[in-house]
Amino acid sequence: MLDLKSYGALSFDCYGTLVDWESGIVKALRSLTENLSSDAATKYTAKKLLSRYAYHEGRIQKQYPTLKYPSILEQVYDELAKEMKLQDRVTSQDRAAFGASIGTWPAFPDTIAALNELGKYFKLVILSNVDKESFNNTLAGPLSGVQFDAVYVAEEIGSYKPDLRNFEYLAKHCEEDLHVPRERILQTAYALFHDLTAAKKSGLDVCWIERKPNAMGGEKEDLEDGIELDYSFRSLKEMALAVDTASS
Repeated sequence: MLDLKSYGALSFDCYGTLVDWESGIVKALRSLTENLSSDAATKYTAKKLLSRYAYHEGRIQKQYPTLKYPSILEQVYDELAKEMKLQDRVTSQDRAAFGASIGTWPAFPDTIAALNELGKYFKLVILSNVDKESFNNTLAGPLSGVQFDAVYVAEEIGSYKPDLRNFEYLAKHCEEDLHVPRERILQTAYALFHDLTAAKKSGLDVCWIERKPNAMGGEKEDLEDGIELDYSFRSLKEMALAVDTASS
């Protein structure tokens, strides 16, 4: 493990780490949940809703690794509607709106300032399970004002994390595009399964941002084989402060 200030690039998962996708998803699914009976609404708490979302998303991504992310979301919407017995209420407009909601999911309050501070010391890289258009919408909206040195998305890679191909693509292109070798990349994410465990298997150092509440990123005790974290911070702000301290 290198000293924190010795890394050349920070590779971020975007949605869940920089962008509060959990609250964004819950809000975007109101077109479904507002139609639930009072008894069913009690069953589908935010945590339960996100758990079912994550189940369907992972299954569909594995089955259709080249399907664009908005289309993945539309299929997840359909599956949730079936579970809720609301499929007859779903319209094509509802599905499309959910698929297009990505760019409206809000950034965490500390994200912009922390990224701009971290950008003074590292190359900033995105490794995300979305498509170019969706990420560009986020960059023009919630992440406006942040400059990334490279953006690598599932659409161009041809697979979704936690597929190891995504992390090999990251390592290869960071070296080719940014002249940063694998050993100087720090994969930074809140998702233990989709990002950090897979990144470790690819020989990358990892940093856990413990975003709370955490309904989809996973907890260490949930991992069958465990994980050795190189760094752990309670927020991106805390990480940026640690880098400032190490660099002073």
